[in-house]
Amino acid sequence: MKNLTDSFLSLGHWPFAGSFGFNTDILATNPINLSVVIGVLIFFGKGVLNDLLDNRKDRILNAIRNSEELRGGAIEQLERARARLRKVETEADLFRVNGYSDIEREKLNLIDSTYKTLEQLENYKNETIQFEQQRAINQVRQRVFQQALQGALGTLNSCLLNNELHLRTISANIGMLGAMKEITD
Repeated sequence: MKNLTDSFLSLGHWPFAGSFGFNTDILATNPINLSVVIGVLIFFGKGVLNDLLDNRKDRILNAIRNSEELRGGAIEQLERARARLRKVETEADLFRVNGYSDIEREKLNLIDSTYKTLEQLENYKNETIQFEQQRAINQVRQRVFQQALQGALGTLNSCLLNNELHLRTISANIGMLGAMKEITD
């Protein structure tokens, strides 16, 4: 290791007259080396760096343009979707209102038809009751009439001694019965 250090130290003692060598003085050589390296980099790397920066700038601008176009398209789609949503909501409200009014109308129609049906059934019931009452009354009348007639005939038969008077009374009663029967029919 000492040999390696000695060899670097011996490089520092080379003569400067017309020969090429290494300057190991760090403070004197670094700013010069850095300025040479930076100058070479600027001279040769300027075009490459400009091209890289221009390409990057173009890609960023293209990305911005594309995102703006996509944003514009998305905004248009959003507006169309909002318009469709408003239209569908309006139609839904219309259907809902019409549906409710149709339901109310059908409900009222059903109630009216139910009342009419109940009214008709009540009328039929009353007519049936009236008919049955009339039939019962007629049956009672016929029985009462038949019983009264039989009673009258029995009384007449027992009371009448004369055959001729008996026949006239029977004929008169038959005539009355015929007239009454026509009235009841």
